[in-house]
Parts: sequence; C-alpha cells; structure tokens
Amino acid sequence: MLDTPTTQLFQLIYMKQTAKRRYSLLQVALIGGAIASTATVSVFGTVWCRSVRAALQDSPKQIVDQVWQLVNREYVDGSFNNKNWQAIRLSLLNKEYSSQEQAYTAIREALQQLGDPYTRFMDPKQYEALTNQTSGEVSGIGIRMEMNEKTKRLTVVEALENSPAIKAGIKPGDQILAIDGKSTHHMKIEDASNLIRGRAGTIVTLRLEREGRNIFELKLTRATIEVPTVRYALRQEGNRRIGYIRLREFSAHASEQMRRAILDLSNKKVNGFVLDLRGNPGGLLQASIEIARMWLDNGTIVRTVDRKGTSDETKANHTALTNRPLVVLVDNNSASASEILTGALKDNKRAIVVGSQTFGKALVQSVHELADGSGVAITIAHYYTPKGTDINHKGISPDIKLDLTEEQQRQLASNPNLLGTDKDPQYARALAVLSSNYFARPSQNQTSQKPVSTRASDLQL
Repeated sequence: MLDTPTTQLFQLIYMKQTAKRRYSLLQVALIGGAIASTATVSVFGTVWCRSVRAALQDSPKQIVDQVWQLVNREYVDGSFNNKNWQAIRLSLLNKEYSSQEQAYTAIREALQQLGDPYTRFMDPKQYEALTNQTSGEVSGIGIRMEMNEKTKRLTVVEALENSPAIKAGIKPGDQILAIDGKSTHHMKIEDASNLIRGRAGTIVTLRLEREGRNIFELKLTRATIEVPTVRYALRQEGNRRIGYIRLREFSAHASEQMRRAILDLSNKKVNGFVLDLRGNPGGLLQASIEIARMWLDNGTIVRTVDRKGTSDETKANHTALTNRPLVVLVDNNSASASEILTGALKDNKRAIVVGSQTFGKALVQSVHELADGSGVAITIAHYYTPKGTDINHKGISPDIKLDLTEEQQRQLASNPNLLGTDKDPQYARALAVLSSNYFARPSQNQTSQKPVSTRASDLQL
C-alpha cells in the first residue's frame, strides 16, 4: 500500500485527449497531453443553445448535459445500445436537481442504459484517484505500508527510491504509531494514507517504533514522487543470465522505467528476458505502444476501429532496444494494455507467451475532466491484435498454457518476493523455454537484428 488512497485498478486503456482539435484515435493517443476539460458541442441549433445556456450555467444540469454531449459525440456504438439517446437527454434536462449528488445519480443511471461497464461517471474524488494512478506520481513521503497480521500495527513494507522516507532513514519493518499526533491504533490503511499524503512541500510527522530502538519521531517534507511500476533483476540461472522484469501497470512513467530496465540488463549481458505482466490491469494506451516498440523492431502493434468503422493501425518503428529471446508471463488478470503488448509480441513471433488465458478486454476509453472536477470515461474504439483477432470477452491464449493451482496462487499472493524465483512455476516454465530451441533461429518478421545503440538520442522519450 503506497501513501495514497487505495484505488481500484481499472482494467482499461485510457487515451488522453482534448476537444479543441480532431485527431485519429491513435494520433490522439500519441499526443500524450494532460487530461483536459473538454468543451461540449451541441447537436442542436445555435438559437436553442443560447436559450438554454443561461439555465444550464452553474447548475447541476450543466454536468448532466456535458456528459450527454461527450457520449453523443464519441461513444463507440452509434445505436447507443439501441436506446433513444435524444429522448434520454430530454428526460435528463426535464428533471430538477437539488444537488450535484442527484445529478451524478441521474448520469450514472443514463450511462447504465448503454450496457457498457467501462463507460462510467466518476465523482471528483474518483476522478482524482484515477488521474493520480495513471500519472504514475504521488505527493507524499514515498512508503508502501501494510497492516501486519501478527502485530496488527501499521508497518512500513518499503521506502521508495529517492523519496523523503528513504532519505530520512525509514526502513522496512518500522511500525507507524502516530501520524501528526493521531494514533494509528485501529486505523484503516486508507485513512493513514490520506493523513500521510498531501501537497508537496508540506510537513508530516510520524511516530515510529523500530526493533532495537526506542520510539522516535521524524518530520518529513512531502514531495512529488515517481511511483515505480517496473521492477527488475538479473537472475543467474545455471549458466544463463536472465533479465526478469515485472510491469505492474501502464502509467505515464512506465515506458521510461521499462527503457531503463532493458538497457541496464542489456549492459549486464543477459542471455534472455522474462517480462512478467501477471496481474497487470492495463493503463495508458500510449505506454503500451511505446513499450511494444522497445521489444519489437517492425510489424503491427495494434489496430483500432471507431464507431464509423475508421481503422487506425500503429506499427513498430525500428527502435527496438534488444533482440534477446523473450518470454511473457500472463494470467487472467492481465488486461487491456497488457493484452495489447502481449498480442503484439505474440502475433509478431517476438515472444513466447506462458501462463493462463488473459482477461479479455479489447475496448479503448477516452477520459474527460468535467466542469466541476468530476470525470467521465467513454468507450470510443474497439481494438484488434496484429493478426486481426478480437479478444474481447475471450482473452489471449498463451503459447504454453500453465495454470497455477489455488494453493500456488495463495503462496505467491502472500509472499510476492517468490515471484520470478524457482518457487514460481510459471517463471520456472519460462526458464525452460529460454533454455530450449524455441529461439534457435531469428523470427522471420524481426529481420533487423542489429546491435542496439545507446546514444543519448535513443534515451529520449
């Protein structure tokens, strides 16, 4: 648990876009600007707009209408699930809302009629949680914490690299007794996170207990911290050097962290890589494309189709960082952006996929901030793997299917340090693949197997 509130890991691909200019779906995804407030464009005449603008201004109906307009313009299904979307608008605007909460309820009820769980409304707190998650940054002191099952005390699991916590000397195992004078006894982790996080530059005081030391207090200055979503290690497996990389989600910083991992392990002369996408729920579409290009020298990465049938295709651009053999680990919680990356590497025969059937989500959402700080995610496209496979509600079938037993899943979940070790059956199978003849010959569609450049220009994102 990081020192931010617990948030659901959304199994979605997010595209960041504004409404000021029109771009193709993938061009929008490649822009990568901040999630922006989006102006609405009415489908009604100018005179009608003028007559109702004053009534909507500073009214809960303003948000209701803004959401309707965005869905009307962008939603992937032009039939709106065979619902009369114009009639729904009239019904929404004929209602009187005494509070924002009533308006929010009406919006959610309207969106439910689309029958799409991924097109959804978020109140300001939910929207803030989503943007914090996808930004890959937090404002706090940089610790992961848990409730210790034995002691029932809030305990530090990890202090993040270059964070205020690690600079102050906080260590794994430290018990947090109080936050700014408030006892953490019986305090929920989410409540503790809310107390610890805060605006960068402000002070938080922790009372800590450490084995072999008296209770002590630390004053820490909060800072903006890049959350590590990529963990990697060099594994010496017999006579082979294996680069193990685990990617937790596709945040805004995921691609730069992946680049550092691949280059560092390549400089250590690894013989092959294991890329672990198990449990990765997805994230930003742009991040999945950038990471695919680090492994894939040429070939198609993904194709999207909008409600007009317009198809956009994104390809690799001869910027792969390595041509070393690669195995990808997946499970039934590998979703969305994870499936884009897995599908690209599998269909182009760049990697062997090991594990369980993936989640099966082949939809792309755009995310908009609304006038009052709330937000809406709208499904705007369907995506297909390079071979044209529709994986929605189906998932990707691994090249080598290896399901974990319930006991094995419990063991790995209770002790994540076992992931990527000989106690991890799927990782062990990946090692067997890397030691086999699967990679005896270069893939035909990956013909540009040139030495990797490490010039400064190659490191720019």
